[in-house]
Amino acid sequence: MKNMMLLLSFIALSSPAFADDNLDAQIAVIQHEWAKATYQTPKDAQEDAFKLLIEKAHQVTTANDNAPEAMIWEAISNSGYAKAKGGIGALKFAEKARDLLVESQKVSPNALQGSAYTSLGSLYYKVPGWPVGFGDKKKARMYLEKALQVNPSGIDPNYFYADFLSGQGEYAKAVEYYKKALAAPARLGREDADAGRKKEVEEGLKVAEKKAN
Repeated sequence: MKNMMLLLSFIALSSPAFADDNLDAQIAVIQHEWAKATYQTPKDAQEDAFKLLIEKAHQVTTANDNAPEAMIWEAISNSGYAKAKGGIGALKFAEKARDLLVESQKVSPNALQGSAYTSLGSLYYKVPGWPVGFGDKKKARMYLEKALQVNPSGIDPNYFYADFLSGQGEYAKAVEYYKKALAAPARLGREDADAGRKKEVEEGLKVAEKKAN
C-alpha cells in the first residue's frame, strides 16, 4: 500500500497539471524580473539586467521543452535587451526575439492571450526597415490588429497599437486606444508591470491628444 501511495504521488507530480503550474511559477519570476528591469532599473544598468534575464528565460524555455509561453517570455527578454543595448549590435537580439515568437505561434498561436502577436507587432514597427533591419509597418499593423482580436481589452495590445498609430501620425485614433489601455482590467500578479505600463500609456496619451488637437 505504501509503495502504491508513493507511485500515485509520483504520477500526480508528473502530471500535465503539475507541469503547467510549475511553468506558470517560473514564468511569473521572469515577468517580475522583466518589470523590475524595465521600470525600476536605472537606464545605465538595464543592459546588464536584461542580459541576465535572457539567460534565465532561456533556461525556462529549455527546461520546459520549448513551451510556447516560455518562448514568448524569452523573446520579450531579448526584445528588452535589444532596446537597452541599442545600435546595430541590438539587431541580432531583436531577430532572436522575432524567431522565438514565430516558433511559439507554430505550437500555440494564441498563447498568453495572443502575446506573440503584440510582441511581433511592436518589433516590426520599432526595428529599422530594410536594408538595416526587418522592420515593416504593414506587418506591424497586421500583428497588432490580430493581437486586439484575441485580447481586445488588454492593456498591452491597446497600448502598443496606440503607440504605433501615434508614430504613424494617426493621433485621433491613437487617443482612442490609449484610453482603452487605461481602462484595461488589472492583471492578477502583474501589478508591477501594470503600474509601469500605465505611466507609459498616460505619457503617450498626452502627446497624442496634443497633436490630435
